[in-house]
Amino acid sequence: MTGPFWINENDPSLAFPPVELALDEPNGLLAVGGDLTPERLFNAYQHGIFPWFNDEQPILWWSPNPRAVLFPDQLHVSRSLKKQINKLQFEISLDQDFEGVLKACAAPRKGESGTWITSEMHDAYMKLHQLGIAHSVEAWQQEELVGGLYGIGIGRVFFGESMFSRATNASKVAFVYLVKQLQQWNYALIDCQVSSAHLKSLGAIDIERREFIDLLRRHINRSNTKNHWCFDDDFSPFSCMEANRNP
Repeated sequence: MTGPFWINENDPSLAFPPVELALDEPNGLLAVGGDLTPERLFNAYQHGIFPWFNDEQPILWWSPNPRAVLFPDQLHVSRSLKKQINKLQFEISLDQDFEGVLKACAAPRKGESGTWITSEMHDAYMKLHQLGIAHSVEAWQQEELVGGLYGIGIGRVFFGESMFSRATNASKVAFVYLVKQLQQWNYALIDCQVSSAHLKSLGAIDIERREFIDLLRRHINRSNTKNHWCFDDDFSPFSCMEANRNP
């Protein structure tokens, strides 16, 4: 393959090429074009593909190899992070301010001027949220949104998209709460897309793309029963940390 596959946005099949045809350089670039309708996005995630592009670019679709993932039961919580969670410095919620999280994730990072969460991406993920497919986790301090993340839930797989922090470790605490709740809902996999030191510190690992696709085939077809997410009634920061306490 000499270049990425071009998608016709008028193609009713919403088809993508096999992920094995993704480029090695840049790693994972598979296709260009198409649109961000809920139907195409849903199809993309089911096949291990996600959009990532800047304002001045066409829509770019990716399926990198290797793939960064976190198995919920392999979450690593450092001793210092455990202490911070048990201090209850943040109030954590689910799906209470999806657009607020989306906008915060879209804000340029320190030292950067642009964002990959374009207005087109914003509108697309808002539609997915309204359909009960996209979800957010919020971290609050004194009723101010100071951290969080959002992603896509399909079957027993959560596809993480982006996170932000305006207070130290706010997104990490939000992530721990999310993973602990996903454990209780019997989720099998969290897609982290591309590895980073931040994700590795929480237990993420790299696996081969073919193994990732196989995991999707096994766990993606189970139907979701929760459209609007909230923590279980018996969920608490103390019980959720119980399994991670050292003797």
